[in-house]
Amino acid sequence: MSAFFYAIPVLIMGIALSGAYLAVRRWLRMRRAWRSGLTAEARCLRVYAVARGGGDSRVRTSLRHVYEFRARDGRTVRFEEEGGPGTVIEGDVVTAHYAEGPCIVATARPGGGGQGCAAFVVVAFAGVVVLFCAGFMAAFAAMP
Repeated sequence: MSAFFYAIPVLIMGIALSGAYLAVRRWLRMRRAWRSGLTAEARCLRVYAVARGGGDSRVRTSLRHVYEFRARDGRTVRFEEEGGPGTVIEGDVVTAHYAEGPCIVATARPGGGGQGCAAFVVVAFAGVVVLFCAGFMAAFAAMP
């Protein structure tokens, strides 16, 4: 039974740390695309809305855009981005920032501090969760 009081906090810590890892990885990928200096004209192929929630909770919708452009090396790149502006519709041409490599990373959003701030908040929250779970396990171990 005491293993239960160690397994659950370890599971919670693992989930918090994996969320922090994913947030930092996404921020670094987007930063690499913004800082590469490579741009291309991307055409918006599709715009659709994704709804989350419902039932007893509030429904939240976000727009997703599908873009396509031709990279400097001639490859056609298609990527999808969440949370784009509502003013971009199918057929519009936007500037895409991208970084070359075996897997091209691209974004049509302008570079800014929003992604970095969000990654910092997720990492800080994960740190608080890990400290709380570690404190709980230490307090449980100290109990007679």
